[in-house]
Amino acid sequence: MRITHGFRSLGTPHAVTIGNFDGLHLGHQAMLARLQDVARTRGLPSCVLSFEPHPREFFTPEQAPARLSSLREKAECLRLLGIDRFHVFRFDRAFSALTADAFIEQVLGHTLQARYVLVGDDFRYGARRAGDFALLAQGGQSLGFDAEFLPTVEIAGERASSTAVRQALAAGDLAHAAQLLGRPYSISGRVEHGDKLGRDIGFPTANIQLKHNRPPLMGIFAVQVYGLNGAPLPGVASLGKRPTVKNPDAAPVLEVHLFDFNADIYGRRLRVDFMHKLRDEAKYPDLDTLVAQIGRDVDNAKHYLNTHHA
Repeated sequence: MRITHGFRSLGTPHAVTIGNFDGLHLGHQAMLARLQDVARTRGLPSCVLSFEPHPREFFTPEQAPARLSSLREKAECLRLLGIDRFHVFRFDRAFSALTADAFIEQVLGHTLQARYVLVGDDFRYGARRAGDFALLAQGGQSLGFDAEFLPTVEIAGERASSTAVRQALAAGDLAHAAQLLGRPYSISGRVEHGDKLGRDIGFPTANIQLKHNRPPLMGIFAVQVYGLNGAPLPGVASLGKRPTVKNPDAAPVLEVHLFDFNADIYGRRLRVDFMHKLRDEAKYPDLDTLVAQIGRDVDNAKHYLNTHHA
């Protein structure tokens, strides 16, 4: 998969779909499957057009939803799904000022050389979200592309959406989130040096780099970790602010204790699949109490993974 940026013309016609694709849930996957069907039929490469940052992060960062996936995680998922090109526009003040007509002409026409454009039924674009599907279809007649919209995808009677995934994760319902995603929710990142407290108290952890300071879930989890030995490795993870040892304003940290594992993995890129929430974070009166609780967390995570994912 090729990753490209900006307004420079790609020079090749493409079948295009547009969106933020945060989390790449089953609704997004239905869009991508339709895109690839049309691309194959017409002999065109498939292209996903997205934006960084999310427009809501640009306009109202304090009110923007928690990210489900970083740009790199999104790109990796698109690659695994067989998309040919991922084109990213930086969403800044100049881009946000593009009129709907200018978006069609400059982005879809000049840059992407679109011959087919697929959008969701609620897609809006251009300054003040003025563009709708009727204008897109009209623009396609002028510029030589067909426009199509895909109706909402429902999973067990519920609309598959990034919002629904966030709500399930925030509630600790990882099974429901996985149902909407078509896979367990995961976070990927490189292993960084931490404060080594876990090693000192007998539970060494891998500190996984977080790209955003507002993860969509917090707490203690049974996890499976990919990126070390081919097969997934079981573990227990803490994602949060570690209230026993840090102040309340500390940035959240993802720490993973792998069972029966001892190796130097600094710098390795891991994917942590969240399988089951064990409990919320809690502040303990001293380290001894915390260590005892971590021991119970390890036992509970092992029991869950042995019972459900052996």
